[in-house]
Amino acid sequence: MSRRIEIEITSVTGEIATWRAAGAKLPKGSLNASIVPGGPQIGHVYRAEIEQFMDDIEVLSVTTPKTASPLDPRNERISMLEKKSDGPDVTVTYAPKGRGGSRRDGDERKPRREGDDRKPRKDGERKPRREGSASESRPDRGPRREGENRPPRGPRTGSLLVAPVATTHRNAMLATLTAEQIPVAEQLLRGGIAAVRSAIAEQNKTLVAQSRPTIEPTLIERMAEDLVGRTTLAFWKDRAAGAVGAGKELKLRDLRAVVTSAKTVTHDDESRAMLKELQTSLSDRIEHMRKVWNEKLASALAANNLKEALTLISRPPDSSTRVSSEDAAKIVSAVSEALSSAQDPTLWNELVTLTVETSIRRQVKPTGIPASESSKNIAIKNAGAIPELAKLLGMAVPPPPPPSRPARPRRAPSRA
Repeated sequence: MSRRIEIEITSVTGEIATWRAAGAKLPKGSLNASIVPGGPQIGHVYRAEIEQFMDDIEVLSVTTPKTASPLDPRNERISMLEKKSDGPDVTVTYAPKGRGGSRRDGDERKPRREGDDRKPRKDGERKPRREGSASESRPDRGPRREGENRPPRGPRTGSLLVAPVATTHRNAMLATLTAEQIPVAEQLLRGGIAAVRSAIAEQNKTLVAQSRPTIEPTLIERMAEDLVGRTTLAFWKDRAAGAVGAGKELKLRDLRAVVTSAKTVTHDDESRAMLKELQTSLSDRIEHMRKVWNEKLASALAANNLKEALTLISRPPDSSTRVSSEDAAKIVSAVSEALSSAQDPTLWNELVTLTVETSIRRQVKPTGIPASESSKNIAIKNAGAIPELAKLLGMAVPPPPPPSRPARPRRAPSRA
């Protein structure tokens, strides 16, 4: 759902202008300069209609900010009416001399209670409390115990773990917990076990400064370990519900992130049904993108548009998409024939640069290098990716790069 905010233009570069919230650093983003009436001006404030997604903010429209009208055509202005007074504005009454004045006949005053010896107080001396006063009748509550009658707090905006989606499942989960478990579960929703430990350390720091007994973290951490599965599941359900509700408007990378994060959750029947629906939606969208990608690749090959074909191969719709062997053979043959010494140096350089970004780069065999210093430099730079260029330059063919392996996490040194 869109909403309106005031934005300030921070920079303008061609048709793109950057902005930030007026009077603040965040949120911020970029917009098309053509939608700003009269053109964007740096430092000016506008009213913008925005729509916030999971990863960015899109500006839908921009209008000039509203200003107060100097006129009142409908006579709706509220005016203060001056009250006329016949007497003086201020009346002064002098107090009688002496300490409280003398008692007169008929002056009924309450007699002093026994033992009420009133003495003049010095400057800065506070009045002593009477016995049985309201302040003394209240018992000393002492330090608040962990989770004592504390209502559940809502998720904080801007937290790393809270996405801008509904909190239905989290609220339902919190409603089933006891008063001692609720604050621990809230910290788990904010940042996991690390947030619980940080909250315990901060609270103990405050208690030490107040010379009060500290909290034993062992029991609370054990409680957090028992609740982490339920909080993680409730958090994922809220994200999944938001993804299901967004439908096709949700970006593919956000949908893939929700599906991938399901691997860290212990599911129940409801979450399994949500995950199955999300996986089906993700598969359908990827299959549609693959179909469109293959159609574009076939069209580029039919038109002998090598630059478009190489660009498509270097940017598949997902990491598991591969070009067919027939199409790969056609592109390798066409690019090898185009990379000749008679080719225009500018086009030759572009084809080599695009070929290096593809998975078929080592199969391409250029027939020559144009007589241009820039082409020779491009050939020397990319001889490792295209081995045939090294042969044309009279260089030793470099070995293929080693397979990339994920770095293993370092083990912590064992304690003696």
